[in-house]
Amino acid sequence: MEYYVVVVLLMSFLTFVLYGIDKRKASKKTWRISEKTLFLFAFLFGSVGAVAGMLLFRHKTKHTSFILFNGLMLIIHIGLGIFLLLQGY
Repeated sequence: MEYYVVVVLLMSFLTFVLYGIDKRKASKKTWRISEKTLFLFAFLFGSVGAVAGMLLFRHKTKHTSFILFNGLMLIIHIGLGIFLLLQGY
């Protein structure tokens, strides 16, 4: 369980930073981080950071695909954490 928490925290932090960088680049109209990369980091246990980045930076909040995907990943990751906790891992 400790490893799961560490992975989620690390990936969420990295994903949050990516959302911040992408928002800044969008404001400056420069090269952007690809949507595939943002989705990948959310999928790889960064969903907490993705949702936090969307809300705090007000980034990608009008994209239904981001709202649905990141919300679904957040539910799955929380569910997996609860499952691992109940199993005694």
